[in-house]
Amino acid sequence: MRLIHYLRLWLACVRYSVVRTLMFRGDFIMWSLVELFWMAVNLGLIGVIYQHTDSIAGWNQWEMTLLVGTSLLIQRLLMGFFWTNLFEMGRNVRSGAFDFFVAQPGQLLFMVSTRKIDLDGFLNVPIALGVIIYAARQLGLDPSAAQITVYALFIFCGLAIHYATLLVFISLVFWLQSAKGVEGGYFGLNEFSRLPREALRGVSAVVFVYALPVTIVTNVPSSTLLHGIEWSSTLWLVAAAVFWLVLAVTMFHVGVRRYTSASS
Repeated sequence: MRLIHYLRLWLACVRYSVVRTLMFRGDFIMWSLVELFWMAVNLGLIGVIYQHTDSIAGWNQWEMTLLVGTSLLIQRLLMGFFWTNLFEMGRNVRSGAFDFFVAQPGQLLFMVSTRKIDLDGFLNVPIALGVIIYAARQLGLDPSAAQITVYALFIFCGLAIHYATLLVFISLVFWLQSAKGVEGGYFGLNEFSRLPREALRGVSAVVFVYALPVTIVTNVPSSTLLHGIEWSSTLWLVAAAVFWLVLAVTMFHVGVRRYTSASS
């Protein structure tokens, strides 16, 4: 019954988001085109680079396209489900409008994370999937049902890691009273998700593969389609998702206890 209650709350939020989007159709079309252009730039860059080389860290052009397509898919899902909600949380904490969520009839983090969805983010999800499928066909891949299922699981884990890391950064607002620069910092980190793991060495490998697993969220799923299921990588990615979710939720709730409402 509790699960059904939260499902109804989320569906109500979805209806609100759809109505709001229809009221501002111009903004929806503009941002959809902006995101589409950004995706096209990322894919076009691959074509330019591979005019001058046949391989980057052992990855050919279509393997790299598969990797970038996976990165774009996870990021579009993040944008659609959570991006606006988390950044509004930072602004609401500073302004005191966070009181609205504290008074809601539901678990606080759920209400904060799911109040809105961005349809322009979801609009480009099929395009990202199309890029992945096209790259797989160019590579002559014929993944099994098990590979596709595990790939979908990895996409979910990657989404969880992105959500958790973003929540950790935004939760700093409870201590710093400002989340300024987090958006740029997140996009800077996300650039490493479009790199092969083999391209990172030394300190950069420690930071962006192990400490901040921004590369494994795309490399592990892509390698699953390319080379089959590796159970060590599966456990690694699932464990990373669980660790970051636990860290993010803990940090959020510790921060909430420090929150001073607008009325106090």
